[in-house]
Amino acid sequence: MKMKAVLCGCGAMAKGWLRALQTNEELGDAIELVGLVDLDRATAAALATEFDLGDIVIGTDLADVLRQCDADLLFDVVIPSARHSVAATGLRHGCHVLSEKPLASTMQEARDLTRLAAETGKIHAVVQNRRFIPGIRRLRRAVEAGLIGDLTGVHCDFFLGPHFGGFREAMDNVLLLDMAVHTLDAARFVSGLTPLSVYCVETNPSGSWYAHGAAANAIYRLSGDAVLTYRGSWCAEGRPTSWEGSWRLVGSRGMITWDGDAGFDVTTSGDETGLLAGFRTLEMPPAPDEDHVHGHASVMVDFVRAVRSGARPETASDDNINSLAMIFGAIESARTGVPVDLQAKE
Repeated sequence: MKMKAVLCGCGAMAKGWLRALQTNEELGDAIELVGLVDLDRATAAALATEFDLGDIVIGTDLADVLRQCDADLLFDVVIPSARHSVAATGLRHGCHVLSEKPLASTMQEARDLTRLAAETGKIHAVVQNRRFIPGIRRLRRAVEAGLIGDLTGVHCDFFLGPHFGGFREAMDNVLLLDMAVHTLDAARFVSGLTPLSVYCVETNPSGSWYAHGAAANAIYRLSGDAVLTYRGSWCAEGRPTSWEGSWRLVGSRGMITWDGDAGFDVTTSGDETGLLAGFRTLEMPPAPDEDHVHGHASVMVDFVRAVRSGARPETASDDNINSLAMIFGAIESARTGVPVDLQAKE
């Protein structure tokens, strides 16, 4: 039998969820969308019409819609400040919950949600869709295979100038909290290392159309004596990086660079004599799990498979809280001007 799902939060981001549900065969076979919830009923009704959802329950009160629908799953697509209330309502109702990122607006709220998921015995996972794109999974595979030796450095640049409008342009720490969490979670996944501490400088550059924190520079100390650096801006006009950023992995035997799209360059030491040995080029391994590299849809499939099998989803909230700790550690460091120990944040 199909599992019954309610989607809460019917803004622009909800359209990506509905497209995945309607175009992915495995999701379509597993899930029946039975309810939509939004503070503005007209917004939910318009979404139902746009996606031809037919006879679906529409409401403004999440708990009431969950009861009416006897839902098994909750898709949480609300703004970050509403995340805790919505996800907690779903878990208490007995739903497995898949939430948009970030996991929570504070570490205390994140811990409360992971505790509640454990107490209710329900799965709570987070949409960290960058883990499920070919480039990131190829980087992870190359690191695991020791292609460039022991990993000593991960360096990520992210420079774009999107004009979103809406809640992002009004929120605090907008780059770190709303976007950098993607890159930093992916870096934690690729490296397989544990973030230990962070020092961060956060700014809102001249000309920024955001209220706060549109740019950040952060240095993370990782286990294994490795370092992660993040340089980013969401008000960088001019030539952009990819939405996935521009990456350089440095290992004990070589480097991998990735342009965030299809461009990989793997190099190790060459045989030239003199000051510099030059380099030689290696082949980049293909992505594993070819059916699991479709971004948002793959996160949802991973979640559904976990619910059905009892397995642990890749982006379970009690793991994702470690990526959130990287964000709030950076925010605290930027506020205080000193490095922050991330082990105390878990």
